[in-house]
Parts: sequence; C-alpha cells; structure tokens
Amino acid sequence: MHVRHAVTAAATAASVLALGLVGAVPAQAAEYSSALKIRGVQYDAPGRDSNKCSGGNTKNEYLTIKNYSRTATVNLKGYVVKDAVGNRFTFPSNHKLQPGDYIKLRGNRGTDSDAKNVVYRQNCNFIWNNDKDTIYLYKPSGARADVHSYTKKSNDRDGNGYITYHG
Repeated sequence: MHVRHAVTAAATAASVLALGLVGAVPAQAAEYSSALKIRGVQYDAPGRDSNKCSGGNTKNEYLTIKNYSRTATVNLKGYVVKDAVGNRFTFPSNHKLQPGDYIKLRGNRGTDSDAKNVVYRQNCNFIWNNDKDTIYLYKPSGARADVHSYTKKSNDRDGNGYITYHG
C-alpha cells in the first residue's frame, strides 16, 4: 500500500511538471533574472533611531545594490526600491553601475556621488522596519529585479542590524 502511494504521488508530480501546471515560482527564485541585485541591507541603523534631518541617523540605514553582470553596465534611472507597505524610492537620475560595481542607497538628505557610490533618498524617514520587512527592487519596465524578506530573529544572527544577500 505504501509503495503504491509513493508511485502514484511520483507519477502525479511528473504529470504536473510535464503539463506545465507548476505554480508560480517563489519570489526568491525569480530574483536571478536580473544583473542588478540587492547585496545587503543595514535595516537597523546603529544607535537610537532618530529620523530628524539634522542630527538623526537615517543616513546610517542603507541598501546596497550591486551589478553582478560580468559585462553589462546598468543605468539605475527609473529603478524602484519598495518595502512591504509600499514606501518607495525611484532613482531619478542617471547613475551607471559598471560590472561588479555597487551603490549604497541611504536615507536622509545628501549629495549623490558616483565617486563615493552613494545615492540619498532625500527623505529623513526610515524605510526598513527593525523587526521584519520585505525589500523589492523593480526595473524601470516594472518587472521585478530582486526581492528579499527578512526577520531580525531569523536573518540577523549576530544582531548588528545588517543582512547580506548574494555573497
């Protein structure tokens, strides 16, 4: 009886695959279709959270985005970063990432710099939750480039407020 059940389950699984009836690919698996990916996030800025534009620490909360392509340069203009509740940032101007290059998208106000690999959100509010959140990166076309969900308990084992993705 157990053997027959296993064969039936295997046959059903093979039929589903053959017919293309497999459900949607999980979001985490779909992220590899883009050269541009989330490298890491400092979701919990060091120190006591203060979203004051002057003297606050939102500039210490940042998202690192990296171009993992070996050959293609990617222009960030029009790329969108969002969190789980819809807070968003759209890269407003040309910022080209060479193969292997990265950018830190920081909170607060500041001067964007290609030389220092930094873009400021020009917003003094925190975007990432300190307990859990989801980070979405969308291409200018609206297609999803990358996505990562995190919880402080599961993903930040050393408790430093930083999580690395894509090694």
